[in-house]
Parts: sequence; structure tokens; C-alpha cells
Amino acid sequence: MADTDVQKVQKSESEWREQLSPEQYEILRNKGTERPFTGAYVDEKGSGMYRCAACGAELFSSDTKFDSGTGWPSFTDPAVAENVELHEDRSHFMVRTEVTCAACGGHLGHVFDDGPGPNGKRYCINSCSLDLDREGGGGS
Repeated sequence: MADTDVQKVQKSESEWREQLSPEQYEILRNKGTERPFTGAYVDEKGSGMYRCAACGAELFSSDTKFDSGTGWPSFTDPAVAENVELHEDRSHFMVRTEVTCAACGGHLGHVFDDGPGPNGKRYCINSCSLDLDREGGGGS
């Protein structure tokens, strides 16, 4: 069986501030969120692998992306389950499940139980938390 240990990325907050844009830093490091329908990947239809914008870990395949109508990129499943971690989030007077990058701890978004896939999950992810690695450099 393959080794499932995720290599951890550790940087100081000043190193993260240097590497990430202010909006990426707010979302990935401070658990912020982008306004709905404003992210770069909301309407993206191109093929490829969505990677963590902070550390490059493979997170979601375009094959599992769907239009949820919520204003954020949505996926039915992670591409590599070990690369995402789920945590209880009780902020904003709600109980939700936060999704983070297992490698760097960056905040990605939340997962909900109203998705169309076989597991009924909707991974609602901030575009700022992602980089699309396009297959063959193509896409629309």
C-alpha cells in the first residue's frame, strides 16, 4: 500500500505574508472567505488538478467539479483524500465542517452534505485557496 504520510510545510507567518497575496493570506491563514461569485474558479470549466495555492498539494480534480450555484467552486470529493483534513468549525454562530490542506494547514473552505456525488458531499472551496494546474496547458 502507498505511503499516506503527508509531508508538512512549516513557515513563519511573515514567510506566508511574503508568499501569498493579501487576499490569499486572509483566507488561507486567517480562515477568511471570498465574496460569492467573485473567485477566479467559480465558472472555470477547464481540465486539470486544483492545488493548494500556499503549498502546491494536489487537492481536487476538475473531474469532480460541479456548478452548485452557491458562488464558490464546488467539488464532490478530494482528488487525494489524505491531502485534506476536516475540522469542526463553530464560528459565526454555526456548526460547519472546515476543510484545510493537510500539508500546510491552509483554510480551503467547508464541506456540506448536500452534494450530487455518490457520497452526497459538496466541498465548497475558496478560489483564492486554489491554483489550477491545467492538463496540457490548455483550458478555456
